[in-house]
Amino acid sequence: MLKQRVITAVLLLLVLLPALFYQDAAPFNFLALLFIAAAAWEWARLNGYELPASYLAGALCALTCAGLWWAGVLAQTLPQVWLVTGAVWVLLGSWVLRAGVPAWGQLNRSFRLGLGLLALVVTWLAVAQARLVGTNFLLSVFALVWVADIGAYFAGRTWGGRLVKRKLAASISPGKSWEGVWGGMVAVLLLAWAWTRFDVGTQATVPSFYSHLAERGAVFVVIACLFLAAMSVVGDLFESLVKRSAGVKDSSKLLPGHGGVLDRVDALLPSLPLAMMLYTF
Repeated sequence: MLKQRVITAVLLLLVLLPALFYQDAAPFNFLALLFIAAAAWEWARLNGYELPASYLAGALCALTCAGLWWAGVLAQTLPQVWLVTGAVWVLLGSWVLRAGVPAWGQLNRSFRLGLGLLALVVTWLAVAQARLVGTNFLLSVFALVWVADIGAYFAGRTWGGRLVKRKLAASISPGKSWEGVWGGMVAVLLLAWAWTRFDVGTQATVPSFYSHLAERGAVFVVIACLFLAAMSVVGDLFESLVKRSAGVKDSSKLLPGHGGVLDRVDALLPSLPLAMMLYTF
């Protein structure tokens, strides 16, 4: 399993890194479109759709993203889109924590499919626009989610259950603790401090997400980072809820040793659009 994980990770980096740092954003945005289409295929399968409907869902997602790209939407500011997306994710997060796994399966299947496909399209829009802002900007948003996850893991392993006995969402993801969430938040704040110092020290031509936030003051940076760290947990819990409802451990086996695409991007689904919301406003 470890060998598989390493090989898959290396292959992904060999494909993604050249595109990420290429001067033109098009190659990276195209790869992101392919990954989002694969995630749409997984989403359809998780919600009970078999072949060919799941393939059709992936193709529909890809064509929608490509159509938006062709229409020039990537070059437009989309504050209303990000605001509505943010509101939906906040409400959805509250619902996930309250309703639990059984409630998801009771929703209309077509509604579940459409909700997921829409979330994936909006996520692709966010990642593509973030790449147009600059590589440093996009990486800083990615890093927020990664560091929040790593901080939560180590804090949960060390202090989980010692301060708060009640689990974060026992019926959805029994391993997650409130201490883990707080640890992830602290890690994100440290990351924001370090990255802003890095931008200043290197005189970065493209400021990071944190430097953009810092233009509005330190308090705004803290609030925004805590909010995004919390929403990355919501994304993770939401996918866990859907997988539990479907009775599977991984969204697919597309990435040997890592599960599926959704398993790797679940925390980014709310975080990227919300980061663009904060950047746009």
